[in-house]
This record gives sequence, C-alpha cells and structure tokens, in this order.
Amino acid sequence: MSRIATTFATLKAHNRKALIPFVTAGFPYADVTPELMHAMVAGGADVIELGVPFSDPSADGPVIQKAGDKALSFGIGLVKILAMVREFRQTNANTPIVLMGYANPVERYDQIHGAKDATGSAFVRDAAAAGVDGVLIVDYPPEECEIFAAELRAHGMDLIFLLAPTSTDARMAQVARVASGYVYYVSLKGVTGSGALDTDAVEAMLPRIRQHIQVPVGVGFGIRDAATARTIARVADAVVIGSKIIQLIENQPRDQVAPTAQSFLREVRTALDS
Repeated sequence: MSRIATTFATLKAHNRKALIPFVTAGFPYADVTPELMHAMVAGGADVIELGVPFSDPSADGPVIQKAGDKALSFGIGLVKILAMVREFRQTNANTPIVLMGYANPVERYDQIHGAKDATGSAFVRDAAAAGVDGVLIVDYPPEECEIFAAELRAHGMDLIFLLAPTSTDARMAQVARVASGYVYYVSLKGVTGSGALDTDAVEAMLPRIRQHIQVPVGVGFGIRDAATARTIARVADAVVIGSKIIQLIENQPRDQVAPTAQSFLREVRTALDS
C-alpha cells in the first residue's frame, strides 16, 4: 500500500477528511520550501502537493503563474525540487508528497538524466529515491499513461488525475483504469484561483464520479477559507487549497512564510474536524 493510500485509510478509520495544501516549490524564496512543508504539516496538512514551476502552465491562474515565474527566476527545477523532498524526508517519513506539474519538465528530466531501464525512467527512479509519493501531470491524458502508471506503482508511487465538471462518464472510466492514490476534482470551469465555488454543483457531481472512481476524491480550485473547506469536506474525501496559500505567503518576509501558512491551515484543519 502506498503512503497516500495508507494516509487516506487512516483518516477514514478516524472519520476525518484530508487537508491537501499546494505550494509552488521555491516560492516565495528559493530555500524556504522544506521549512514551509514542515510548517504545513504542523498546521494539519495530511498530504502536500508541491508545484513544479513551468513556463507555460496552462491550468494555472495568474496567482500560481506568478509564483511559478518567480521560482523559475531562482533556477528552481526538478533536480532542486527532488533535493527539497529529500531534505523534508530527513525528519518526516510519513506525510505523502505529490509533485504537480506538466509533461515538459518530466520529459526533459529524462532526456538529461538517462534513458529508461528495467526499473523505469530516470524521473521515476529519482523521484522514488527522494521520497515522492505521487505525481499529477496536468497534460498527461489517461489513455496514454498506462506504462507510466505501472512504473510509478512499481516504485510505490501513485499517478493522480484531474477530473472536471465537463468530464464525461467515458473519461471517468478511463481515469479509473489507471489512477491510484486519489483523484483531484477541479470544481470550476477555468484555471486555478478563478471564480466562485458552487458547493451545490460539487455535491451533485461527486456521486456521479464515485460511480466510476474507487479511490478517494479530493476537491480543489476555489477553496479559499475554512468555511468553504468544511462545506466541501462533507461530500469529498479531501480538500485542496493552493492559490489562497500562495497569496498569503507571497509578500511575507522570509521568517514569516512558514508561520503564515501554518496559521491558515490550522484554521482550516479545525473547521474540517469540527
């Protein structure tokens, strides 16, 4: 059982929902990410999604695009991000880490760091060795991912997919064949951080998703406060919060980045558990 599956099973046994914060690796300071990750765990995070900055982030709104641009200006790429995960793992062996990003950095990593061998690609091998638990590649469609998913599972990692309000039953069935860990339901039509969340629409959609998907379902894109998180958690297995955290930390001095994120997540955690 993967670390993600173990985490969700433990939460379910205690009738709790997962809190999954997203932050862009290397933002707002190049060296702050491992400290920030530990602070988010202290604030109540159950899984951490670590954004891999990319120059053309098609699914991201202006807040996360700006964060990615800043991280790229610091020279943050997969080599440094895997080093961040290794540093985090020195003192945290339990909290799952998911890398969320796009195909280009992953495929470029493989080009630079060596061809595929019997155990998988360079990215898969190195991510597993660093302590990564899951990968969400926005622009990898499920029908082209069966080999990649099998490589990840062979190394104890999960391949996570997005579903959207426009996803058809056929698409959900395709995702169900290869997804593991959890699926991430994008609650809005649009990019990250856009629009107002329609909680009634989310509540209506999740039973349809669960007709096809057996793994836990997390909901994100538009959750910006504790009250909304609590409402979504009534029907979802997890809530994912990204843009709001990025906004809270982007202008903080270096020593206030981690405490700011921790304080916000503690409020959300309290709401989820109440």
